[in-house]
Amino acid sequence: MDKDDAELMFQSVEQQAESVRAGKVTSRALVEAALRRIERLDPALGAFRVVLAEQALAEADARDADAGPESGPLHGVPLAVKDEFDVAGQVTTFGGAANRTPAGADSEAVRRLRAAGAVVIGKTTMPEFGQWPFTESLTHGTAHNPWDTTRTPGGSSGGSAAAVAAGLVGAALGGDGGGSLRIPAACCGLFGLKPQRGRVSTAPDPHLWYALGTVGPLTRTVRDAALLYDVLAGTTPADRWSARPAATGWLQALETPPGRLRIGYSAKPAVPGVRPHPEHVGALLETVRTLRELGHDVREVNPRYPDATLPFAAQFCGGVRAEAAAVERPDLLEPRTRSTLALARLVPEAAVERGIRAGERLAERADRMFTTMDLLLTPVVAARPRRVGALDGAGLLTALARSRPMVAYTALWNVTGQPAASVPAGLGTDGLPLAVQLVGRRDDEVSVLRVAAQLEGARPWSDRRPRPPAA
Repeated sequence: MDKDDAELMFQSVEQQAESVRAGKVTSRALVEAALRRIERLDPALGAFRVVLAEQALAEADARDADAGPESGPLHGVPLAVKDEFDVAGQVTTFGGAANRTPAGADSEAVRRLRAAGAVVIGKTTMPEFGQWPFTESLTHGTAHNPWDTTRTPGGSSGGSAAAVAAGLVGAALGGDGGGSLRIPAACCGLFGLKPQRGRVSTAPDPHLWYALGTVGPLTRTVRDAALLYDVLAGTTPADRWSARPAATGWLQALETPPGRLRIGYSAKPAVPGVRPHPEHVGALLETVRTLRELGHDVREVNPRYPDATLPFAAQFCGGVRAEAAAVERPDLLEPRTRSTLALARLVPEAAVERGIRAGERLAERADRMFTTMDLLLTPVVAARPRRVGALDGAGLLTALARSRPMVAYTALWNVTGQPAASVPAGLGTDGLPLAVQLVGRRDDEVSVLRVAAQLEGARPWSDRRPRPPAA
């Protein structure tokens, strides 16, 4: 049964949905397989904050009763949701203990997943308010990397990444406010695209950490990411930001090769004083060779990165403050979060808005970088995944210092809003995944996806599986 469950759950989301529509497998069988794997493997992973077994099975039965060739693109597929997005009937904990009342309705992103036929099987772990690139919570415990459970899966969408990498679900919803999709994707060997700001709705909230945050999935294949973004893309009147609509569906766009693109590459971090791990530089150079073999014009560049520290810090403080103001029991926030809030109270709302405007000016500077290249290739993180416990006993300043190597290549693109993706690039000598980052022009997720799909075809990664952790 374990082998059969693994074969089912390591199929792509696209394959799972096609099998349900064709009657080759039932949604109930998929959900039962996922639940068995969660029961067996998640005690060692800590990926799930709550598993919705009864609700998911009932939802699967409803999908099976309505299955057919015209069913939605995610029909019957079990997916997981990061615990910062509302799922009707469940508490949105934001990784802590300060909320107690269940949400009355799904968030817009979750509503879209269900409307496409997905079954929500559970909510995944995160650090409180998603502040850190390590998924560690005093209330809900620590998430572990399926490739080596002594190591972090990254964060803040680390529970979602661990669940997908371990084959507990085919995909999981996450968020990215400074690298929180790309960092765990890099740590866990997944594909993680941070879309253009305003591409996916944050409703019922008008924003996710103001201009920094985006919503998106973690997947094992590029096609699954395109499929899910076709479902998720679009905003509501409640959203503060809205991206320019895509000219075509993203899954359809993958049918057209990108052509010969100008791709600049650099190992230079956007954060001064950080040095990339040699194996990350090696993965970058190996990817350069592959891209040249694919016919692209790939040249080393020396980006003049703008300093995004102040606009990022202002919105970080404003975002945590806004989320903390909405919880029911602020007295139950973690001590480190209370330190963040003490700092955030020194940053008035007017300073947050100035940070947003400064970020827009930086986006215009970043746009000029892309006049001489179509994509930028960099590492995703500077350091190898740390041992779990990175936040143990750490105050605010220590946590910030330990986070710098993890966000040194990612956070800038949250400030500017450009799309950026973590693309798997093999395994390091420590047995943990390697990755590279592709950054595109504003609103040009399609070029990022097309080149990532080329890399996936040239060096397939979705068949790599971590060894199941001991229960």
